[in-house]
Amino acid sequence: MIPVSVIIITKNEADIIADCIAAAKMITDDIVIIDNYSTDETLNIALTEGCRVYQKNWDGYGTNKNKGIELAKYDWILSVDADEIADLELVMSLHSLKLNDPTMVYDIRFKSYFGKKLIRYGSWGRDHHIRLFNRILVKWAQSNVHETLILPDNAKMQRLDGYIHHYSVKDSTECNSKALYYARLSAEMYLSIGKKANAINLHISPLFGFIKGYILFGGFLDGKEGLQIARITYKNKWLKYHYLLRLENNLKKKQYIKPNLVVEY
Repeated sequence: MIPVSVIIITKNEADIIADCIAAAKMITDDIVIIDNYSTDETLNIALTEGCRVYQKNWDGYGTNKNKGIELAKYDWILSVDADEIADLELVMSLHSLKLNDPTMVYDIRFKSYFGKKLIRYGSWGRDHHIRLFNRILVKWAQSNVHETLILPDNAKMQRLDGYIHHYSVKDSTECNSKALYYARLSAEMYLSIGKKANAINLHISPLFGFIKGYILFGGFLDGKEGLQIARITYKNKWLKYHYLLRLENNLKKKQYIKPNLVVEY
């Protein structure tokens, strides 16, 4: 085992959590589950597998992941989601690290799946994220969506060998549902930081996203799944700003105060 704590956030992940934990157990003796009150067998599986389990209300991806960081045994943190499984090459790569420089962060490549099909092209085929870091210097931003790491100015990055296999969606229905969910969260975040909806991000940006993923990045080579991903990516980008425009209009209505009429004689 290596001095790394694996942090996993969960919500009704009974169908895949055992595989995620099995990979984590090849890395560490400290697996922390932050669970958002699952109603299936997620907790029983995690406890049976020897994980430390804590339940927490959902306060956003960044906040819940930071809770796991606080509870970790080690300063080095490997952050994974329940539908993400480290492969053997990545496990071996992790065991080879010295982990003696807290300014170093480690980037990991992803292999993403649509159902059981591996997506090799498009934006999914290029996916990678920093997932291993030292909590002394690094935390997650307090965001409801698009969780982002706050890195020190002197951070150095290294790409690891191996992959995290991400079983992102079971089918097009789930993919579409996630696109809708994340679009709403993104719109709320944009409103909070003052980002505005305009013609470019409502119409041009979604179209460019489709062209980039499906044509420029070769998404068409993934067949019907590649087309579904490109379409849903387009829909997600459009919906984010459609919802943002709606929120902006609602806010303007609330802020509008009918002026007092002054009548001069």
